[in-house]
Amino acid sequence: MEIGHKISQGLGIEGDVCREWPIQFRINKYSFTEESVGSLGVQLHTDSGFLTIVQEDECVGGLEVMDKSGQFISIDPIPGSLLVNLGDVAKAWSNGRFCSVKHHVQCKEAATRISIAVFLLGPKEDEVEAPPELVDSDHPRIYLPFTYEGYRKRRLSTGLRAGEALELYTIQNA
Repeated sequence: MEIGHKISQGLGIEGDVCREWPIQFRINKYSFTEESVGSLGVQLHTDSGFLTIVQEDECVGGLEVMDKSGQFISIDPIPGSLLVNLGDVAKAWSNGRFCSVKHHVQCKEAATRISIAVFLLGPKEDEVEAPPELVDSDHPRIYLPFTYEGYRKRRLSTGLRAGEALELYTIQNA
């Protein structure tokens, strides 16, 4: 929540923007075998929430992010570091100033891979909406307001998990 708060302050937004937003904790364990080398442990997706903090497995890599050209870049684990990833809620809330990162996990070796993630999701009851400070004539509102829970359900029901579901909430598609 503190990182989310600092991000909002960096954009000139004062107040406790994400102090009461729910957090989810997850431990991911991949039991990669010789047969699974080259396959995906997690399919291509964006995170649905505001931000994710990940403690990567320091011995077994596999996380890859998609760059703007559509190519995958391997994110090698750095011992003692944490990875911060922005999600779809951050993109909508920032009125498109932030982007959600498309990523997947690629099995690169037969080994057990463990990662620990903390997800800052989105407002529990309020709608996700760009603050007025981020909307002006140079930056017209891009997204319709939506609830985090409604967005999450729509992603699941449509199977659109790599940022495409957010496009359903653009004002031009309304």
